[in-house]
Amino acid sequence: MTHDPWQRLNEQIVRCRRCPRLAPYIREVAQTKRRAYRDQIYWGKPVPGFGDRRARLLIIGLAPAAHGANRTGRMFTGDASGMFLAQALYRHGFANQPISRDRNDGLVLKDVFLSAVVRCAPPQNRPTLQEIQNCLPFLEEELWLLDRLQVVLTLGAIATRGYVTILKRQGWVSSLSEVPFGHHRVYRIHPDLPVLVTSYHPSRQNTQTGRLTADMFDQVFETIRGILEGDGRGMSQR
Repeated sequence: MTHDPWQRLNEQIVRCRRCPRLAPYIREVAQTKRRAYRDQIYWGKPVPGFGDRRARLLIIGLAPAAHGANRTGRMFTGDASGMFLAQALYRHGFANQPISRDRNDGLVLKDVFLSAVVRCAPPQNRPTLQEIQNCLPFLEEELWLLDRLQVVLTLGAIATRGYVTILKRQGWVSSLSEVPFGHHRVYRIHPDLPVLVTSYHPSRQNTQTGRLTADMFDQVFETIRGILEGDGRGMSQR
């Protein structure tokens, strides 16, 4: 039995079968595959977090993509969203390269950890409320282990709601409505908590329609860098 809390947590995530809809779905996707990846072996299991375990920045997404992280076994890896994020992380000094293609691509994250509110790819990318509730304890454990956090970046409304649900459980907020989602909002909820920054998710739908551009994403990361470096750029908007 391992005494490493990270290894123990990641093993619990990978073994999880709490959601009767999601567990068979991700196995089915891994067996049928997408034609472009028919020669690849899919991960087809819940996906653990990935990154620097001494990170000051935690990025929370919605869930693995069916043919992205569900295929590669690494958060934000193997799809357009992962590449868009990796490019931004590289531009702002959080990654050694602008590529997030597969688990063997050499990507090293610096001062940032990637996670999600749901660890299995949901059909139509829409988890149920119960599936989110089933999965949030894993994120809550990561938050406890990431003891140097100064900033949490949530990507999208569901990720924001999931994170704030944890804060509500812990007594930091009384209602989810206290922290409404919006793009490039900054919340200093309590001095003992990381600063919360919210952003549109870098989904293909958002980036291809121009709802989220690279410049907009850069502004979010400039705010985050300002908070981390204490230069005043991350002023509270709450």
